[in-house]
Amino acid sequence: MPADATSIILHQYDISPFSEKVRVVLGIKGLDWYACDEPVIMPKPELVALTGGYRKIPVMQIGADIYCDTQIIIRELERRFPKPSVFVGGDRGLGWGMGLWTDRSFFMAAVAVIFGNAPDAMGEDFKADRTKLMGRPFDTEAMKAGAPLMAEQLRANLGWLEEQLADGRKFLMGEAPGIADANAYYNLAFIRWIVPAAMKNAEAMPHLAAWEKRVAAIGHGRRQEISRDAALDIAKAATSSEAVKADPGEPNGLKPGDKVTVMADDYGRDPIAGELVSSSAQHIALKRSDARVGDVVVHFPRAGFLVMRG
Repeated sequence: MPADATSIILHQYDISPFSEKVRVVLGIKGLDWYACDEPVIMPKPELVALTGGYRKIPVMQIGADIYCDTQIIIRELERRFPKPSVFVGGDRGLGWGMGLWTDRSFFMAAVAVIFGNAPDAMGEDFKADRTKLMGRPFDTEAMKAGAPLMAEQLRANLGWLEEQLADGRKFLMGEAPGIADANAYYNLAFIRWIVPAAMKNAEAMPHLAAWEKRVAAIGHGRRQEISRDAALDIAKAATSSEAVKADPGEPNGLKPGDKVTVMADDYGRDPIAGELVSSSAQHIALKRSDARVGDVVVHFPRAGFLVMRG
């Protein structure tokens, strides 16, 4: 069946660790979705046409609504497809906070271990691209020198998961998989894809090793493929479903119609400008236009992103 304005389109690539987080959630929920493969490095003209400048992967598209960052992607999937829920153990709030741990300190330990042990796993073009993305040198020689120290950090992070699973539970929050499992699992998958030998510590932790296999067995839902041009055609023909809504609790008085700019607060700090459509403590949505896709609404989380007037 061809994709349409109601289809989940995930702009991703297969070895993207953050895409794996979303793919696990798609598996937990048993959803149909379309993979729109994007380049690993810039340029990404089709993606930028949708987002207005945001270049990180993954990005989810449903019609003319574009969701940037795994946090807002998972939030929207939960809103649209609430059963089965990704909140399975009283973790509706803490599950989001856990994501900041797994996306930052845990992820950076994984990156250092991967490229410290396999400095030539990616070519010079990749290193130059990631230097620009990070705003500092992507120095694999420094990672190689620091790999023994970062292996200690990685083992500590893995050890927390082992302790959580030590009572025999199947998944991190109990008997069913949820957001905590998706948050943690992708880092293990990322290491295993590139430097499987670096997973020896994890394999020596029996509860963690068994959990990793259970999460892998969930799968990724029902995947089909779509081209980048076809995805952009869907956006151009669609209309956003996001309602204009003011938030009386906005701490800086932002309101619909205001011109704002949004950017990540860690890396990939490309500014995205648009007209505010709606906002809350957990999201902000901007309307913007592009000749290739027409009017779209681009959605971001608030945690981890900066919002400025103009």
